[in-house]
Amino acid sequence: MSESIKVLQDGPYQVSPDTRLNIQSIGTDENKVSTHWDQGAEYPGKLTPYFLCRCGRSASKPYCDGTHAAVKFDGKETADHAPYAQRARRYEGEAVDLLDDERCAQLRFCDRGIRAWDAAIQSGDPANLALAEQECADCSSGRLTLVRKDGTPIEPDLPKEIGAVQDVPRGLRGPLKVTGGIPMIGADGREYETRNRYTLCRCGESQDKPFCDTRHVNCPHMKGFDSV
Repeated sequence: MSESIKVLQDGPYQVSPDTRLNIQSIGTDENKVSTHWDQGAEYPGKLTPYFLCRCGRSASKPYCDGTHAAVKFDGKETADHAPYAQRARRYEGEAVDLLDDERCAQLRFCDRGIRAWDAAIQSGDPANLALAEQECADCSSGRLTLVRKDGTPIEPDLPKEIGAVQDVPRGLRGPLKVTGGIPMIGADGREYETRNRYTLCRCGESQDKPFCDTRHVNCPHMKGFDSV
């Protein structure tokens, strides 16, 4: 398998044919708090590279239909290429530390019980440690990462795939959820740091392209859900 993502200049994401694509919906409890991921249908496999919408205006989301050219989409990448460990702030905890680079997709998995930051700081309590591990593992943007005191990151074992996020509580499409360490190359040919978890903008409005920065929440063209 040779999964990869390539950002095309002012265009879509070009994805290798080996890369799985499916629908992933935010699951909640009775209080509408994000608690788990519900994996939906998988899109048919491709024999050639396929293209995912980045401008947010495609009529065949999550796939590109060429609308980016008609709307003169400005897809300039503005994200910092510095490594996560260099960008992230460290919160010292009792049993583990928490790193936070503030690259958020507003999927709200960090808000269960006490928030991830407090759970990590108070991680001497096994219940808080377990909560912090769960909240950080579900942080699809990769914003939050727990690290042991020896510096070893605590990462979930995730499949190599792309999920078209459905933010069910808000009734809209979220970002593209990329897991499993799929490499991504920018339009200028520079490779971004390969990470286990990250989310890509597909509303076209992010100021941190190609990554999601929560602006999809206020985009009328992101209302509704994807289907296979």
